[in-house]
Amino acid sequence: MQHENPQASPLGGTMLNLYPDSLGANLSEAAAFFAKDDVRGAFSALYVLPSLFHTDLDRGFSVIDYGIEASLASQADLDAIRAGGVSLKLDFVLNHASVQSPQFQDMIARGDDSPYRDFFIDWNAFWKDRGELTPEGFVQPKAELIAEMFFRKPGLPILMVRFPDGTERPYWNTFYQEVRYPRLTADDWARILSLPQREAETLTDLLNAALEAGKKPAEIDWPVGLSEAGVNALESRRTYLGQMDLNVKEPLVWAFYEETLQKLATYGAKIVRLDAFAYASKIAGRRNFFNEPETWDMLERLRGMAAGQGLMLLPEIHATYAEQTYAEIAKRGYMTYDFFLPGLLLDALETGSGSLVRRWAEELKQNDYRVVNMLGCHDGIPLLDLRGLVPDERIESLIETVVARGGYVKNLYGQKNAYYQVNATYFSALGESERRLLFCRAVQLFMPGMPQVWYLDLFAGKNDHEAVSRAGAGGHKEINRTNLSKERIETALDMDVVQRQLALLRFRNTFPAFGFEAKLTLTQESESTLVFVWEQDGSTARLRADFVTAAFSVEGIDPQGTTIFSMTEME
Repeated sequence: MQHENPQASPLGGTMLNLYPDSLGANLSEAAAFFAKDDVRGAFSALYVLPSLFHTDLDRGFSVIDYGIEASLASQADLDAIRAGGVSLKLDFVLNHASVQSPQFQDMIARGDDSPYRDFFIDWNAFWKDRGELTPEGFVQPKAELIAEMFFRKPGLPILMVRFPDGTERPYWNTFYQEVRYPRLTADDWARILSLPQREAETLTDLLNAALEAGKKPAEIDWPVGLSEAGVNALESRRTYLGQMDLNVKEPLVWAFYEETLQKLATYGAKIVRLDAFAYASKIAGRRNFFNEPETWDMLERLRGMAAGQGLMLLPEIHATYAEQTYAEIAKRGYMTYDFFLPGLLLDALETGSGSLVRRWAEELKQNDYRVVNMLGCHDGIPLLDLRGLVPDERIESLIETVVARGGYVKNLYGQKNAYYQVNATYFSALGESERRLLFCRAVQLFMPGMPQVWYLDLFAGKNDHEAVSRAGAGGHKEINRTNLSKERIETALDMDVVQRQLALLRFRNTFPAFGFEAKLTLTQESESTLVFVWEQDGSTARLRADFVTAAFSVEGIDPQGTTIFSMTEME
């Protein structure tokens, strides 16, 4: 296979990761950032998170439709970025869509007459003859059929959806859901229930207080004779917020998948990250997460569609090292994420040992696994992924260390260590040491794979506890999502740690010694010291890294033996 030119291929160089409003107010200002003299040449790819599209929740991962959100970006912005030699990576959320999606809205408006009646998963139809119908109107599956199922929240993953005929139908809802009831005025109630104005005002105060307290309409203590009409008035006007699972057995869903991939290609994407794909295949009695072989069959079908559009797929999944899911994905010819490196580097710095970093780098290179690696990202620092690679007691110690430095851990419905990420900026997780951040960036850039850089890490961003407080319940991830103004970026670009990262990134992005086809030699000089040497076409890149002192040296030597790049952080 021929070496891929880093300036011609989306796989050859470094990639910046951001929201469309992370660097300035919109993607236009981010495009201007790429054009700055200080930044030009440091990146060959850009990963824009899905608030680029029409979305309503989870900072973009609840997609209404894949049209470009005009307040944040335009096709011209995307074109300008690509014209500067930067390729695009975009998201496709496979498992679910927003309740505000045109398909779901059509279903609740037209009911059984909607062509999208089976676009989403009717819970009772799925579990027909596999459980008992409850008084609430949903099937309770047989215990043995759900014993091994993985659910993201307590209870059954359903949302009761009201159809136009007044019937309630349960639909599969893996992630967020919220049912909202309107706060009607006294005039509304006077008209709906034919009440005198004063009685309507008294009733309005009672109803709105009950709804604010979280009561459902049927749970309210209605005045005699008003319950049935009043409950119906509220229920018929209720709205939803959340993400509804798609029915991958429905042909219309696959038509939607193909249409979406075509749209992403027209935006100029070269890589498409598949979000939440492992939840999409659902089989009664199975795990409900990465069901096999159905998930592989789905990926292959998608890969065929993507290839026709010139797209490369990047399936995103968190699983422990012990499970070897990453290896199976890579062996089947897909790129995958290196979710192990962030925790491995933290562990190596805390223990002063480079042994596991070396072991992991050698595994990647020897098996030719094609990965995207990173330090921080929009979600958090994955530490539980390390199980099977790092001893459990050291993982526990890492979690405690990051939390002690201001990070957050979210347990999944009360289960300790069921949630795979710790929420913190990588800089804060490192104890806000610029030396350690620069050291980790240097090691990342010399690891096998395509380096992805979270924008806030580039600027040594600290934990944003104020953003977490503003976001309220469930806002823990905002700790690492601070938007930077143009003025703040200009000031930060003068920081030594920013300029030195950019210099390393530019070297990694353009120097020909690196690449998936290049030769990597790893030497462990001592327990704490690793030496990476990349060689290709006569060029050599060398990194010596000491995990005790965070000292390192980098040099790039051209085919004539001339050192054309060097950087040293002394002990």
